[in-house]
Amino acid sequence: CLARLDKTRFICHQTEIDKEEAALFLSRHIAEAVKYAMSLIRGEDGLQRQIELANKIILLLKKELHSEQFEDDLVEKPGQILKAVFSRLDNHYTDLDDYLKEITPYTRLSHSELFTGGNLGLSLESELKKEILSSDRIDLLVSFIKWKGIVILKREFEEFIKRGGQLRVITTTYMGAGDAKAIDFLANLQNTQVKVSYNTHQERLHAKAYLFFRKSGFHTGYIGSSNFSRTALTDGLEWNVKITTKEVGHLIDKFQKTFESYWQNPEFEAYLSEKHQEKLRDALKEAKAPSYLSDAAAFFDLQPKHHQTMILETLHVERQLHQRYRNLIVAATGTGKTVISAFDFKNIRKTLPQAKLLYVAHRKEILMQALAMFRGILRNNNFGELWVDGFIPTQNEALFASVQTLNSQLAQIALSASYFDYIIIDEVHHIAAKSYRPVLDYFQPKILLGLTATPERMDGENILDDFCGRIAAEIRLPEALNSKLLCPFHYFGITDSVDLSQAAWRNGRYIPGELFNIYTANDLRVRDIILNLEKYLKDPHDVRALGFCVNIEHARY
Repeated sequence: CLARLDKTRFICHQTEIDKEEAALFLSRHIAEAVKYAMSLIRGEDGLQRQIELANKIILLLKKELHSEQFEDDLVEKPGQILKAVFSRLDNHYTDLDDYLKEITPYTRLSHSELFTGGNLGLSLESELKKEILSSDRIDLLVSFIKWKGIVILKREFEEFIKRGGQLRVITTTYMGAGDAKAIDFLANLQNTQVKVSYNTHQERLHAKAYLFFRKSGFHTGYIGSSNFSRTALTDGLEWNVKITTKEVGHLIDKFQKTFESYWQNPEFEAYLSEKHQEKLRDALKEAKAPSYLSDAAAFFDLQPKHHQTMILETLHVERQLHQRYRNLIVAATGTGKTVISAFDFKNIRKTLPQAKLLYVAHRKEILMQALAMFRGILRNNNFGELWVDGFIPTQNEALFASVQTLNSQLAQIALSASYFDYIIIDEVHHIAAKSYRPVLDYFQPKILLGLTATPERMDGENILDDFCGRIAAEIRLPEALNSKLLCPFHYFGITDSVDLSQAAWRNGRYIPGELFNIYTANDLRVRDIILNLEKYLKDPHDVRALGFCVNIEHARY
């Protein structure tokens, strides 16, 4: 074909075949030629003629190389494919054909395949079950293992171990995504070794790979995006490539060598359920906890969304046009109150580069999230200090402090009333409480910004007095839902038989002790709630739920 190529239009670049690779390239070339030749042999006797041609080629190899071993490669007529070899001593299967169907992958042991999560009639879950049942040894390399993923393949793993299969597993505690129960299950299987990386601060292993060894040499492997979870193994849009020794043996070899290098790496520690349970659970818990002080956000140039930009512009008008510097923002939960405050402070620093900030909230978690958000928006991982729960500031340039800490330690650091240029009060509806008054009454910042989703208090206290008597900007829940800023929610009201008309009332609220007695006196009410949960939910055990109770005793009840 190269001889027929127009040399005036094309340039052919050729190189000599490397001696070490000659067998590979020439055998591929011959295989394609033989495959094409076989396709030309048709007719009723086509199969027999193809077998005859194959045997002639094999006999030619025998003659040329003077090797008797090629005799074993001759194909016997009428031509059959060997599917399996069973020991007569261990043959306890009543129907070998049915058993072969159960353990033989639909994609066979010699053909590669791509699984995309949408293969019609081709399920990664069903293939893995068959791969497990037909293997003699398995190596698993996955970032995390979920119990729901184990449940899917639990029977197959147990059957695999029962007939003497050997299993090795490498996994991690990355992101706390794995389930200790799943890892314990595997570790407690016979002939099974599990190794775990407890490095929760770096994503050292992101591979998802499964290698199935067989004494026959028909090894198979799966490499792709599926971790060991129910969704990844069933209906998730995950991409995984199946590779086989017969088609890409060099990839299987590389897979095996790489796995062995990981297995010998001291970062992956042997896991024994009875000895390392506590260590594993602690590592998963630590990794799952949100790292609010992570430096990841500093790599992104964050920008306010449209509704946040509108509020920022309103704040600018309030201050520059109306000279109102005590501003209240009302924004539905989830619309980004903290983001707005961070961008507002960023804008203020354009005219006041050295502006000192005080961010006040009543919970440590709120402060940690706020600090992380400010660092991300300001693109400065060294910005700000926590002043809560044992954290002691040293610079006092940008403090994220709890109201409790301010009240108890403010006198010790002796800051002047005008020290902070910009003060933010998060969850500002709490300022009616006595704990907030000392902070608000003492400090006199250039700008005071209040953030809340619920300015209206049940006790009738008015928080607007601290903010020029008005709400500077707002986006309420209905508007946020209509603007598709938040997910819509559905609610169901059920009849409550409890009568609170006789319950005692004190300081604008019911007495918790009396409510506890009322709500725990009638088990029928609890039964009615459970029945309604079963009525409206697909499975009450498969949802995350939040229950509001009178007190701790009521919650335990």
